[in-house]
Amino acid sequence: MYQTINQVKVWGTPLENAVSQAVTCARHGNVVQVLLMADHHKGYSQPVGGVVVYDGQISPSGVGYDIACGNKAVKTNLKHDDIKNDIRNIMDSIAKGISFGIGRSNNEKVEHELFDDENWHVYKEIGVQEHDSLKALARNQLGTVGSGNHFVDIFVEEATGDVWVANHFGSRGFGHKTASGFLNLAQGKKFSDKAAGESMDQAPTLLDLQSEVGDMYFRAMTLAGKYAYAGRDYVINQVLAIMGAESVFEVHNHHNFAWKEIHHGKEVVVVRKGATPSAPNQLGFIGGSMGEFSVIVQGKDSGENQDAYYSTVHGAGRIMSRTEAAGKMNWKTRSRKGGKITVEQMRGAIQEFGVELRGAGTDESPFVYKNLHDVLDAHKETIDVLHVLKPVGVCMAGADEFDPYKD
Repeated sequence: MYQTINQVKVWGTPLENAVSQAVTCARHGNVVQVLLMADHHKGYSQPVGGVVVYDGQISPSGVGYDIACGNKAVKTNLKHDDIKNDIRNIMDSIAKGISFGIGRSNNEKVEHELFDDENWHVYKEIGVQEHDSLKALARNQLGTVGSGNHFVDIFVEEATGDVWVANHFGSRGFGHKTASGFLNLAQGKKFSDKAAGESMDQAPTLLDLQSEVGDMYFRAMTLAGKYAYAGRDYVINQVLAIMGAESVFEVHNHHNFAWKEIHHGKEVVVVRKGATPSAPNQLGFIGGSMGEFSVIVQGKDSGENQDAYYSTVHGAGRIMSRTEAAGKMNWKTRSRKGGKITVEQMRGAIQEFGVELRGAGTDESPFVYKNLHDVLDAHKETIDVLHVLKPVGVCMAGADEFDPYKD
């Protein structure tokens, strides 16, 4: 059950700094409702785990810089017995064959029909230079995973022994530059201007959907969504090929996006940042930390789910910032200072849980996240848990991989 704080619906234990951000969002624009999922924490302008419902408006700062970040999860035709003695080799092959971090680790160029999508004309309307350079960046990064909290994982379903594969990332540099460019346009600047330093607590940037720039942003965001889907499809297919597996069931959705939806008989724009759509019978993947179970969920046809505007959590939710966990990075010396979590602590926890880990930094260790069971329990009236998945292999970018588009 949720509580209402200053007209914001809050699931789980309220975090004061995130609630404050949500209240700020509620006071700007044509707001219908603001909600915080149980995995909420402070974000840029709109809290992560935050949902803002608008009448005729959209928020580029609400969607955020990692447009269309999301997950794809597939159940394979393999059982745990088929891979348990080969998991080290599989994870080595994933780490070697799939591109983590900012660039591509191999020379393979990925072609896709989305590069002929009519929404690329949005960038021609803005300026030819942006169109050409953005399209080139998108081509170069399609199928790269990035860093930060982005991953490729192998799971085993507890009840059945089925092997699952999942990944988590979004629209990479293309989406990041799209977000930056439209935030510039909203401030009367040129698309390609250098972004000004902005406060995490600034009010949301809003665009009327009926305006020229609002319509262009919606079309560009939609294209970034297709791009993210294509990238996650490509990486999953790579992993399946490495494992010699086939997909028999798939779940795929964004959790940083804005949707036009009908609620209470009226079309509204639902901006979800770190929140998963959960309409009745809709499936979603909810990831725990690398040392905890993940789940496949299904939205309930319930009054509380309707009150949530058919939204739920996207993960466990952070309780410790990256800098607090790993320390501050000095890129000149490639060294960190001041982190609360040591590499030894992280590795010990992962070994105890039985995960074969490649890459990752202490800022993604299990110690920096809430307990997923508690987070899901707060939403038990809105979602059903269908599959419980234990990670046996986790692959992420290296701890000191520089990537400005990570999350």
